[in-house]
Amino acid sequence: MPHQIPSYIALHRSGELEKRILQAHKLLEQCTLCPRKCKVNRLAGETGFCKTAGKARVASYNAHFGEETPLVGSSGSGTIFFSYCNLGCVFCQNYSISHHGEGIDIDPGQLAAVMISLQKQGCHNINFVTPTHVVPQILAALPISIDKGLSIPLVYNSSGYDAVDTLRILDGIIDIYMPDFKFWNNQSSKKYSKAPDYPEMARKAITEMHRQVGDLKRDTQGIAVSGLLVRHLVMPGSLDETEQIMKFLASLSPEIYVNVMEQYRPCHKAHEYQQIARSLTPDEYKEALNAAHDAGLHRLEQDGVMRLLDKLHLLGD
Repeated sequence: MPHQIPSYIALHRSGELEKRILQAHKLLEQCTLCPRKCKVNRLAGETGFCKTAGKARVASYNAHFGEETPLVGSSGSGTIFFSYCNLGCVFCQNYSISHHGEGIDIDPGQLAAVMISLQKQGCHNINFVTPTHVVPQILAALPISIDKGLSIPLVYNSSGYDAVDTLRILDGIIDIYMPDFKFWNNQSSKKYSKAPDYPEMARKAITEMHRQVGDLKRDTQGIAVSGLLVRHLVMPGSLDETEQIMKFLASLSPEIYVNVMEQYRPCHKAHEYQQIARSLTPDEYKEALNAAHDAGLHRLEQDGVMRLLDKLHLLGD
């Protein structure tokens, strides 16, 4: 596939991007950006579950080589880690950022400068990590970035706890969606993330993401240019949920690219919960992979190595 110009550039030229920015900014007055719908006035300094007011807070940014294979390529994914989160998992591996808010507040001009810096480093994309609660702030930085030459794909790297109405504002702006799908059961999401509606919201969000960008597409170098990539962190004792999640993803499209993640370990407050107070076993991970295959999924990333088990490969390509 030849070089693809991101569609956010055309939206900027047409004036549509500015309309989306205003639309998203308006939501901060009674915040309904995410499914929690805290309805606080973040523009006046009020904060809800995500503890974030009018400015985005950034913990770090860098060329990241630990992301999924199609994002990393030879020069890395330009990750921007936003502080705080709208989910609050008890087992979060980055709890100093997501729970404690490690980082500094930045304005749109500073965020634009970060994006341009990552592009100049040769990163293949701009990867917004935990962006759900700062969508308006990200959008406000885009025109500045575009005017300074930003032209690489944008990645929306979220927990999957996203509101469809907010995602619709991002239609044509985000090139690559990379949500988690953590839980299938309401009891699990309530217990571990204080979000009993997570499964329903994640299904709706991922369906909308797929509607917008379709299956993952890559260029001739294997670098992702657009599409959906889903992450699933396999949890101890939760293979029944993994099985249902894989079936759901396959029902959207058997071509969905899925990272079946095995790196769960008990972090933060996970030791307080018996079922998740241990690491995943090799057998559990193997069963999770089998569940993905049985569901009909074949574009899988596992063990840190991309393995596309497509028809050509199976035929001996």
